[in-house]
Parts: sequence; structure tokens; C-alpha cells
Amino acid sequence: MEADYQPKFSPSRGLTDLEEKIDAGGLDYLESPVSDGTIEENFEEELVNAPVIATGVDSLSYPFVDEETEEDFSEVAKYGIVEVGGDDTYGRKVIVVSACKLPGNKELDHTLLLRYLMYTLDKFVEEDYSLVYFHYGLTSKNKPPLSWLWQAYRAFDRKYKKNLKALYLVHPTNFIRVIWQIFRAAISAKFGRKVMYVNYLDELRQHLHLDQICIPQPVLEHDERLVQKNNRVVQPQPAPQQNAKFHTPLQTQQFGVSLQFIKDNNNGEVIPPVVRQCVEFLSQPDALETEGLFRRSASVQLVKELQSKYNQGQPVDFRGDVHLAAVLLKTFLRELEEPLMTFDLYDEITQFQSMSKEERPRQVKILILEKLPEDNYLILKYIVQFLSKVMDRSDLNKMTSSNLAVVFGPNLVWAQTGQLSLSAIGPINMFTDFVLTHQDQIFII
Repeated sequence: MEADYQPKFSPSRGLTDLEEKIDAGGLDYLESPVSDGTIEENFEEELVNAPVIATGVDSLSYPFVDEETEEDFSEVAKYGIVEVGGDDTYGRKVIVVSACKLPGNKELDHTLLLRYLMYTLDKFVEEDYSLVYFHYGLTSKNKPPLSWLWQAYRAFDRKYKKNLKALYLVHPTNFIRVIWQIFRAAISAKFGRKVMYVNYLDELRQHLHLDQICIPQPVLEHDERLVQKNNRVVQPQPAPQQNAKFHTPLQTQQFGVSLQFIKDNNNGEVIPPVVRQCVEFLSQPDALETEGLFRRSASVQLVKELQSKYNQGQPVDFRGDVHLAAVLLKTFLRELEEPLMTFDLYDEITQFQSMSKEERPRQVKILILEKLPEDNYLILKYIVQFLSKVMDRSDLNKMTSSNLAVVFGPNLVWAQTGQLSLSAIGPINMFTDFVLTHQDQIFII
């Protein structure tokens, strides 16, 4: 009976009844499979029959952040509620939201929080991405009101939902389950298929590289308690072959090893075979003109299959799949033992935003021409010159320098911890954009 519960909203009693229902708990919910990332959805008819909550604000016309005049979000950003991880196993960027980092409702401006969330996602919604929500830590003191949750759902329009390929709800409680029941009448089946309930971090590992995302310590401790309480046996997860740091890797290994190792085992060739083959395939006119090049994800099974073939030195066939080759190139860069721009240059690159416009050209030349190792320089030059061809077709593929910077920045630069803080994303993307737009003046050797 309760599984069929359909709430009726009214300004006078709707929210009160819903709060009581949540406190009571116990509603069942249906688990949904995660989209494979290859389906293009159309959300034009979404929310047609959506119930209305009287909030006093037209949430569909919620103000966006002006890209030209960035709003100061420091009062929200300081809590670390939103972070950016690496890529998931499908090659998609991962955004992490942690409830345990929400301060008390009296300390947080929820209107500002919503704009901050939209501002953050604006940097990634033009490409496929995944969202992870760690629910543990949400209490009566920091739980946003239901009216805000509904307002937030409606504010995130098709622009945000179209390329969201997976929403992982980690450690769900009755609150999450009831919210799903309450809103499901207004949530399209297509969006619902993107939602996955994750009871243990061990389950999340099947879809994400846990060492690349920011998991708060309270969430880790809560997961340990759940595992012990339910006598769950967590099997140790062997690292995938392409990520493993073998003492004696195959001589043909290309993923998850150093650039020096690849060079030593390829007759001194500086450009790794996987990079050269991906670039040559993607340099074909039809590939360069593909809309959404480097934004779309690919079949994770095919990606792993081709990684394995590369690592074993077998011939590789992209099967005419432009997005498969694009994901492989990004994956290769991300899985290097050390980023192409090296760990040593991370701090200087993340200070790029604070440099004056006058000093940026000189500083970037010093970084790339003087401080970057020679082999790294040659590979970077090779990739950037290819990306300039992609930019030349931006009228067809929609990949401008700024769009490419969002895609490649985090795959060229990351901290030694392997994680990427949200505060570093802006400077890294700006640095990458600068390199792409000024490549003729930078790569003069």
C-alpha cells in the first residue's frame, strides 16, 4: 500500500505531511540500473505533470551565474561540500557532493548553495559526467527543507540532466527513499534509470576509481560500521591490469606505467604508440568534425578490451568508433604514473589564475620550455597541435578551446594525491585553455 503512495501537494499542508512521512520512514523503493552512457536522452517533456510547491519563487527561472562576472562563492566553497574527482570507469568526470560537510541550516545560505552547485556543474555539463552523493551526515540540523530540494530539482533543467549519465546515492536512508517516492511522479523514467542506490563503498568500486574521489573520513568510518554490523564480507579488489603498478610489467604495457618505461620498450620512440594511433585515427576529417568529440563516453567493455590489447602488444581496431579512440586517449593520459605536466609543476599551474595577464605568456613559456622534461614537452606539443585541428573544426564539432580545456585539463594536471580539488579546477582549465589558444607562440622548438 505504501509503495503506491502518491503525495498531493498543497500550500497549506503539503510540506508538513511530507516531513511527517519522512520521519515515519519505511517506504519501499525500486532500484534502477545505471545508463551505459551511450544513449542520448530527450527531456523536453519532463516535469509536464509535476506537482507544484508554493515556495514564493519561480524556480524554473532561477538565476544562473553570469559567466562574465563570477559571483563570490567563498562562503560556500570553504565547506568542501562539492568536489571533483577523476574519471569513472566509463571515462566520465565525477562530481562528488558530501552531506556530512553541510553546516547547520543557520550557517548556510541555501539560495547561494544552489547557485554554487549550478556554477560548479556549468564547468562540466557539456560533456558526459557522473554525480556521487554521500548521504551519511545529513541530520535534522543541516537537512535542507523539502521546498529547497524540489526547487533545486526544477532549477537543474535539461542542460544539466542531459549529459548526467549516472547518479550514485551512497548509503541511502529512509529520507532518500521517501524523497524518491514523493518526487517520482515528476521524474521521467529516463532520468530514473540513471539513479543507482549504493549501500556500501565496495559496491561503488565497480563503477568508480575510489582512489580518485574525495571520500570524507566520516563516510569511510560509517561504511566500516555498516560492513561490521551486517557481517558483510568485502572481497579485496585486485587493481585492473592497466592501473596496476607491477614490479615487472609486460614490455608492451602502455597503460598505468611511466612515459620512460614506454619509451625504453618502443625503440626510444618518444610518442607512445597508443597516443600516435589515437591521434592519427582522430585526425581524419570525419572524426574531427564529429559533434561532441571528447565529450561523449564509450562502452566500458570496449575500452577495457582495447586497453588489454595495447598492454599485450596486440593490433588494435577502433571499429570506426570516434568516441572509443577519444576515451582511450584521455584514459591513457589519466592513468600515467605521473601526469604529463608532472607533479613538480602542479603548484605553479594552480597559481595561474592569480598571475596578471601580462606575465602569463612569459610564465607559461618558462613552465613548458624550461621546466617540463624534454619527452613530456614533445608529447604535449604533439597532442596540442592535434587539438588545434579539433579547434579549427569547432563550428562542426562544438569543441572550442575552453571546452577542450575542461576535458583535457584534469587529464594533464593533478596533485600527487590523485585527487583534484574544486579550487584547482579553475586555474588548471584556464592554464590549459591558454596553452591551446597560444600554442603557436609556445611550441617554437
